[in-house]
Amino acid sequence: HHMFMSGVNPFISNFFVVFTLIIAVPSAVKVFNWIATLYGGNIRFNAASLFAIGFVSMFISGGLTGIFLGNSAIDIQLHDTYFVVAHFHIVMGVAAFFGMFAGIYNWFPKMYGRFMNETLGKLHFWGTLIGAYAVFWPMHYLGMAGVPRRYYRFDSFEAFGQFSAMNQFITIAAIVTFAFQMIFVVNFFYSIWKGKKMTVRNPWGANTLEWTTPIHPGHGNWPGKLPAVQRWAYDYGKDGKEFIPQIKPMDEGETEAH
Repeated sequence: HHMFMSGVNPFISNFFVVFTLIIAVPSAVKVFNWIATLYGGNIRFNAASLFAIGFVSMFISGGLTGIFLGNSAIDIQLHDTYFVVAHFHIVMGVAAFFGMFAGIYNWFPKMYGRFMNETLGKLHFWGTLIGAYAVFWPMHYLGMAGVPRRYYRFDSFEAFGQFSAMNQFITIAAIVTFAFQMIFVVNFFYSIWKGKKMTVRNPWGANTLEWTTPIHPGHGNWPGKLPAVQRWAYDYGKDGKEFIPQIKPMDEGETEAH
């Protein structure tokens, strides 16, 4: 899509448009896969699941703006503006961090044998979600107005002076959002030593192997013989059971539905 700005014939740009928008196909498959996984599920809105759902939200909202940037006619106006900054950072920046936060909140008990504080975790989530949109959503309007990125300051340009209030809002929102990350840092290190202790090896009701290890795994993770995987990792809500671990053998006559 960078070829749109190279002076290439607009008709030739159509080929680049097609190849750029093809990326939407696997992306849409992933999104519908995530939504279908959530649909009909018994969702527990703890900090880990909230960040996972927030990741899907960010990926969708940030990805939709890529449709505009993938079309040569409008990309000439939007290229190298704050519209690109907003699109890229929501998808590749904020969404990625949401996925990492979800993983940390989920596997923290397995790493340290203690839970992170749920109240602080949810406060961290809502502050980060609202703050991220407060930072990057206004950037779309700046980009549509033609405000370029990579400029040190805009007050030297009369055309951009009218957007100073919006830039100030974005700056304040970024500072507040960063402050919410300090909640995560405090929660993380406090919970390592003072967090609520795990009393069961599988507090989330997960099926995968790591939750079959002892609360404090030793060398090799499992004492004695290593467990064998008997089924796939997604047997939830099956045969009247909330979850069935992977190490449980298949019952006689049971079929494995993928």
